[in-house]
Amino acid sequence: MPLDKATVAHIATLARIKLTDEDLERMAGELTNIISWVERLGEVDTEKVAPMTSVVEMKLPRRKDVVTDGGYADDIVGNASETAHGFFTVPKVIE
Repeated sequence: MPLDKATVAHIATLARIKLTDEDLERMAGELTNIISWVERLGEVDTEKVAPMTSVVEMKLPRRKDVVTDGGYADDIVGNASETAHGFFTVPKVIE
């Protein structure tokens, strides 16, 4: 699917890139090459290939889900001008 200068100019406008007429011609050729490579990927049979997130098999490091901090609710709301039941209170802004 060869790209013409008008299409490349439109893409450049969307990407907010300023290109000269010489650049448009050169970029049309480069983008056409890129698109042809991407189209070739569609020809590869991936029916029996399992999806993967990396080319290297690895496991994510995990930590235990434990509470390591807390119990400071009174200290946190201690400087608030108004509190109720351990929470900040603010004026109602939606009617």
